[in-house]
Amino acid sequence: MKTLILGGVRSGKSRMAEQLATNSKLPVHYIATATAEDEAMQARIALHRTHRPDHWSVLEEPVQLASALKEQAASGHCVLVDCLTLWLTNLLLLEDEAAFKNELASLLKLLPDLPGEIIMVSNETNMGIMPMGELSRRYCDEAGRLHQNLAQICDRVILTVAGLPHVLKGKQV
Repeated sequence: MKTLILGGVRSGKSRMAEQLATNSKLPVHYIATATAEDEAMQARIALHRTHRPDHWSVLEEPVQLASALKEQAASGHCVLVDCLTLWLTNLLLLEDEAAFKNELASLLKLLPDLPGEIIMVSNETNMGIMPMGELSRRYCDEAGRLHQNLAQICDRVILTVAGLPHVLKGKQV
């Protein structure tokens, strides 16, 4: 089962993903993509750490997500990735177009054949106005394309609003 959970900032998407992972009753491998570049992000990361059970294994991988998934995914296990849009930002900030394209293509190619349960969290940022800056516009375009591609691959897609799941594809939560 592959699940994509989308939502805005503080929409409850990470909490929902953590609950789904817990409910799976499987060993959980958590892949964190955030980098702690400032105090606000350090605080967000610390808050996320308090929500995770101590027995979950955690791998911090900000760029090479496909490799991390390949390493962590296994039959009878659950992998939770939080968050795809932070990973996308990390790729864009590399300013290496070949690496960007390679990492995206690797994820999309690998995902359909991964064993076990995969839960991915991502920010839905494309429900507002078009940003003015070039990098911000590219980010929104790339996030939209990534979400469309993942929604085709995933068995279940959930949009989280105000902590409530709206199942767009697949079985109810």
